[in-house]
Amino acid sequence: MRTMDYREAVEELYAEAAAEPMPVLCCTQTPAWKLPGLELPQAMLDRNYGCGTTVHPRDLADVSRVLYVGVGAGMEALQFAYFVRRPSGVIAIDTVPAMLDTARELLAEAATTNEWFDPSFVDLRRGDALELPVEDASIGLAAQNCLFNIFTREHLGRALSEIHRVLEPHGKLVLSDPVASRPMPAHLAADDSLRAACLSGALPLDEYLGALVEAGFGTVEVRGRRPYRLLDKRRYGLDEDLLLESVEVVAIKDPIPDDGPCIFTGRTAIYVGEEESFDDGRGHFMLRDLPLGVCDKTSAALAALGRDDLFLSEPTWHYTGDGCC
Repeated sequence: MRTMDYREAVEELYAEAAAEPMPVLCCTQTPAWKLPGLELPQAMLDRNYGCGTTVHPRDLADVSRVLYVGVGAGMEALQFAYFVRRPSGVIAIDTVPAMLDTARELLAEAATTNEWFDPSFVDLRRGDALELPVEDASIGLAAQNCLFNIFTREHLGRALSEIHRVLEPHGKLVLSDPVASRPMPAHLAADDSLRAACLSGALPLDEYLGALVEAGFGTVEVRGRRPYRLLDKRRYGLDEDLLLESVEVVAIKDPIPDDGPCIFTGRTAIYVGEEESFDDGRGHFMLRDLPLGVCDKTSAALAALGRDDLFLSEPTWHYTGDGCC
């Protein structure tokens, strides 16, 4: 019995997308970075098949080696190279030979318009996310954009475990993927063409974040969440419309604490009592009236105190990195 037909459908679709742009394949929600001295070939922009961005300068401080899984036309690999600027500083992996060829051609074109860029900065490798051709604990930052949502739940777990393996301690995995506002109906999840098109493999956000924790990531940050597509009930055989959202998430290779992972979803705590400050005795110190970002676990612990001088917000799904756990 063939067990990976959906991945064959993915490879066939993206081989076509390498040759001719497919504007409706994905819908990037974040404009390409405008950076001094960075010129992106138009053909890269035309083949930008992500659903957000994984390139954030604050994540790249002190990072000397980046892994990008699912190179596409090479746009984000080029953007990462802008910050790393060293031979093989970016390892870019793809299973589709045609996509690797397109990326190689467009990176060579980028070298003609970007004085700082040498194609040797990006090490293009044919490889599989389920068995990465990368050494253990050798990567400071890994990224994937609108790829892991294609996998079945079993394959997603394997891909995340592989990323965890190759990351250095405290290294980061930056992800941008569609998630579903409710579980995907079985008849859509079983449709290989819809899965390949980044529509029917989307998990609910809680399950998506849970998969990261299962893979061993102790800290998870939800950086952004916005509408992506709507699967309308008439065309997709549903009882009601199904909203897909794109999320930008960072998972950090920290040990999972004994009391559970630190998951940041944009919650805030504010102390408004009579004293100048409040200390909960667990490492959370708040000056009166000033907001403090907290993880979901800490928010629940503070709520359990039952104090009327603590304000605790709901998730905003846009975590800015100012919190504690």
